[in-house]
Parts: sequence; C-alpha cells; structure tokens
Amino acid sequence: MTAPKIIANIPVLGIAAFSGTGKTTLIEKLLPLLGSKGLRTGMVKASHHTIEPDPPGKDSYRLRHAGASQLVLSMPGRSICYTEYPDGYEKQLQEQLQLLNQNQLDLIMVEGFREAPIPKIELHRSDYEKPFLFTDDPHIIAIAWDGNPGINLPDHLAELDINRPEHIAGFIENFCHRYERGQA
Repeated sequence: MTAPKIIANIPVLGIAAFSGTGKTTLIEKLLPLLGSKGLRTGMVKASHHTIEPDPPGKDSYRLRHAGASQLVLSMPGRSICYTEYPDGYEKQLQEQLQLLNQNQLDLIMVEGFREAPIPKIELHRSDYEKPFLFTDDPHIIAIAWDGNPGINLPDHLAELDINRPEHIAGFIENFCHRYERGQA
C-alpha cells in the first residue's frame, strides 16, 4: 500500500535522521537563518513521548479534560491549539499540517514522520555508524553529513555539509523557489 499524497499550499520539507543525529539542534540553527532570508517557517515535530504542556488545575487543562476535542488557548503574543485524539489513534502528517495556518507561512519543516512521502533532507554522521536512509526512501533529496571520503553518494542527491547550517539554509531557500516555479 502506498502512502497517501501530502497536500499543502506551500513547500513541506522533512528533516530525517536516526535519533541522536542532531535534527532539533540543526533546525534550531536553521530557523533564524531562514527567517533572515524572509521565509516564515512553520514546524511539525513528532514526539514519541506524551507531554502534558498544560498545568493541572488551570482553566485550559480543566476544559480539555472535561471533553473539549480542540481548545485554542489565546494569550498575549501567542496561541496554542490543543487537539485531543482517542487512545491508540495514529496521527497522520496531513492532519498535523492542517493545524497550521499556511496562509501565514512560506515553508513547513517536519521533524519526525520519517515514513511520510515528502521531500526530505537526510542528516547523517559517519561516526554514528547508522545506515543511510536514502537507500530505502525515494523522497530524500539531499544528504547533510560530515562526509566520508570512502563513500560516494548517488548523483541525484544534493550533498550538504551538516556543520554549515548557512549552506543548508541556502539549499532550503532554493528548494522553496523551485516549489514556487513548480520544479520541486
């Protein structure tokens, strides 16, 4: 069975790697660089852990636990949208993308949802001794890595330096421009 096509109004780009490779750390460096290029970037980050971001006893916590399926907590400077799912529900990337106001964004970056059929940059560190993901994922369009002289990457993959976030940000900016022209 093939994964359903992801539908978005703007470019969606995944950052894929094994745990501990530095996905969040790199994205943390990329976001201000992309912002300086005028790109408004939304994020979808998958977590395998349940986190309670709302303190018990607060009104929003009480309303969520009373049965609100969705709750928007609006405060000065930000809003938070909580969406409650039934136990065991498998969240899909498409649903998560729909939670974002794509009219206010130029790009959505995704950390997690590694199986999603979206263009991805693979992060790879030679000293982690993990296999490459691109061999099993046709959606990987670039490898950001520390380079290993003994390994030749396929010609169709862009090669990026994992230790040069400004280089990766430039690639992402070009990816967005290609998307606008219908070439991504």
